[in-house]
Amino acid sequence: MRQRLKQWGCYLIIIILLPYVVTVFLNGPSITATSHVDSTYVKVKTASGEEVKMPIEEYCIGILAREIPASYKAEALKAQAVLVRTDVYKKIKEAGSDTVLSDEFWTTKQMEDAWGVSKYSKYYDRLKKAWNETEGQVLMYGENLAVTPFFRISNGSTRDGKEALGSEDYPYLKIVDCPLDIEAEEQIQTVTIDDMDAEVTAFDTAGYVTSVRVGQENISGEEFRTTYGLASGCFTLQKYNGKLRITTRGVGHGLGMSQYTANEMAKKGKDFKEILQKFFEGTEIKEVAEILIDTE
Repeated sequence: MRQRLKQWGCYLIIIILLPYVVTVFLNGPSITATSHVDSTYVKVKTASGEEVKMPIEEYCIGILAREIPASYKAEALKAQAVLVRTDVYKKIKEAGSDTVLSDEFWTTKQMEDAWGVSKYSKYYDRLKKAWNETEGQVLMYGENLAVTPFFRISNGSTRDGKEALGSEDYPYLKIVDCPLDIEAEEQIQTVTIDDMDAEVTAFDTAGYVTSVRVGQENISGEEFRTTYGLASGCFTLQKYNGKLRITTRGVGHGLGMSQYTANEMAKKGKDFKEILQKFFEGTEIKEVAEILIDTE
């Protein structure tokens, strides 16, 4: 009887373990670390200047909510999620796990205020799904996490990384034609400010301003854009009725991924990997757990 019980015990163990054994034989042992990499807690600075600790998922979904329309197509949201994740982990990798992240993000209250209570759940779930469906995925160039800028709408093409950043370290940031951006409702905007002695003195290849003379001083196009709250770094200046009229094309700095074109590509059936390859040619999507060294 005892011998028979032992035999039945052996059969039971084999039955329980057989599926696992077959899986390991066919696929190799699983690595559970990658499936939980986005559960990491990070230190962030809030709008009030307070430093708090929160899950990286919560922080990054807050960045997504602030930076891209939640109504955009799922594949465009996924592309944005990969860019945000890459940027955050690049900062952690370079500065260590104790670094305090300071990118602006929306709290759930701000999301409710921006979207309305009726749309909050729907939009939040869309962003959370985009985050989860790209879990752990980051953009790499060679052995390094890529620099992953983005903006809302180009003037018809993106900028060259070497011209915009003054460095040859970003060969994957090239001029990319975005003809659909020209059709965007916000493509051309005009503002009028008090007259001043100012003129644009230099443009880059894509038509974005690189230098502006203001009086006797020369400043960058981005500094001028920030100072006067302009929609885009592509602009012209014109004297008009004793004022200075500024006409902009596009929305944002023009470097990296155009969110508008990303969304249009998604509408046409392109997936997030195709979108990212268009704007960051030569990069690869990898699991962050494969390349991050221990930053504890």
